[in-house]
Amino acid sequence: MILGLDIGNTSIVVGGLDESAIHFTAEFSTDLYKTSDEYAIMLKTVLEIHEIDRKGLEGAIIGTVVPALGEVLREAVRKVTGRKALLVGSGLKTGLNILIDSPAQAGSDLIVNALGALAQYPKPILIFDMGTATTLAVVNSKGNYVGGMIIPGVMLGMEALSNGTAQLPHISLEAPKKMIGTNTTDCMKSGAVYGNAAMLDGIISRAEEELGEKATVVATGGMAAKIVPYCRRNIIWDENLTLKGLLILYRKNVKTKES
Repeated sequence: MILGLDIGNTSIVVGGLDESAIHFTAEFSTDLYKTSDEYAIMLKTVLEIHEIDRKGLEGAIIGTVVPALGEVLREAVRKVTGRKALLVGSGLKTGLNILIDSPAQAGSDLIVNALGALAQYPKPILIFDMGTATTLAVVNSKGNYVGGMIIPGVMLGMEALSNGTAQLPHISLEAPKKMIGTNTTDCMKSGAVYGNAAMLDGIISRAEEELGEKATVVATGGMAAKIVPYCRRNIIWDENLTLKGLLILYRKNVKTKES
């Protein structure tokens, strides 16, 4: 079993996984001000809760969209497991042909998601990752990563709406009973849920038009479970796609990197 860490802007997902299963997952808030010791305590606690022998782990891999935390979590993993974690970046072999203007600028999360999706789903593939931002990664019929989109995330949009207006409240995110709202709260909820669902449907149609063929559509990330059920297009919700991609990337590099 390896330890996979997916560091997002809002939360950090930790998983213990191998080819047979994802044995556990845990999530805690991303905090730029926590030290490696503090994160180490959190990791140690997670492993103890799930009764995992921390010294028995084969290795670890970290993917992050928060560069400042990469080495902090790497050191935390070393303190807890005694292992030197791989850090997703330009130094790792992905085996993925990245056909964008500057391949080095491709987000590590997008590449990891693409690897996870390619291992499971028919090409071409559209991959939505719905977290603090909503991102789209596009893999064409030849298995090449050809680009995507970056969109303000669901909660980010809701918070901007509340913070930027005088009379709109901060609300929880769930779908109202009907799309056409009859009060302020339901109108905001409808805009967040049905608005984002319609956006995904529209993006899928336009992306398929540009690709010239139908695509498999996969969604992951914390907001996907709240939005995907209200989409009209067929979208596969894969909660652990990023962790699966991290395992694949680990296997591609374990022979050339110390674990």
